[in-house]
Amino acid sequence: MTGYRTPLGRARGLGSAKDGVGRFISERVTSVALLFLVIWGVRSALGLSRAGYAGAVHWLASPVNAALMVLLAVAGFLHMQVGMAVVVEDYIEKPSTKAVLLLINAFVCWAGLALTVVCLLKVALSGGGA
Repeated sequence: MTGYRTPLGRARGLGSAKDGVGRFISERVTSVALLFLVIWGVRSALGLSRAGYAGAVHWLASPVNAALMVLLAVAGFLHMQVGMAVVVEDYIEKPSTKAVLLLINAFVCWAGLALTVVCLLKVALSGGGA
């Protein structure tokens, strides 16, 4: 008798995954944040193109610039992780492959973020010294 049910009838009562709204909101929030931060970053990079390495180190030593660079990195890596997770979940059907790819995605994004933040803070706090 289930062959005569409509798609809505088959889906009704199954519930949701309970994480779609949070992921949707985080993707939209990071998109808006990246809109402003990327514009700021490109404008800053164009201004720094004439300053050389010493000028860039001096520029990054400013707490406001360092904080905005860290925010740019956090928003970018978070947006990348959520976006790639959506792609993997939508297009990979085999559960074991999906799980492995989601773990790799999370590891690469978090490791990249950690490395980026450490490098930014090292330059910002040490003035570029080794």
